[in-house]
Amino acid sequence: MNLTQFDPIREFQNMQKTFEYMNQLFNAVEKNPEAPAVDFIPAVNTREADDAYYIEVDLPGVKKEDVSISVDDNVLTISGERKLKEERNDEEFYRVESVYGKFERSFTLPEDVDADKIEAEFKDGVLTVRIPKAQVVEKAPKKIEIK
Repeated sequence: MNLTQFDPIREFQNMQKTFEYMNQLFNAVEKNPEAPAVDFIPAVNTREADDAYYIEVDLPGVKKEDVSISVDDNVLTISGERKLKEERNDEEFYRVESVYGKFERSFTLPEDVDADKIEAEFKDGVLTVRIPKAQVVEKAPKKIEIK
């Protein structure tokens, strides 16, 4: 059994670094004036695993063909449209709580991702985007000879 000395400063630094990565990934990019108008903002869950980050977007009633995902300058953007099925003139709605129209969500990716290997799956009204982490080769400490 190996015993290692607990270093609270190192643990705090590791935790702080993890939070910084999470903030970079999960903070939406500030809107710019040229950004398209959005009609609703879909709910998003984000999580991190050992090998990847995940973004899950709730898109009930949206077709896969109406969703677009792009990566530009380390920013992942998910956009699309939830279309009204059909208007019926022979019925009167008493309450309409469903939201229709265009949406867009953007996320700044951390530096440790492999953007070329991002995958997405659309199933049961939930879009899941898998953002794999880049393989980091850890170097062993190098001993420097003192002359």
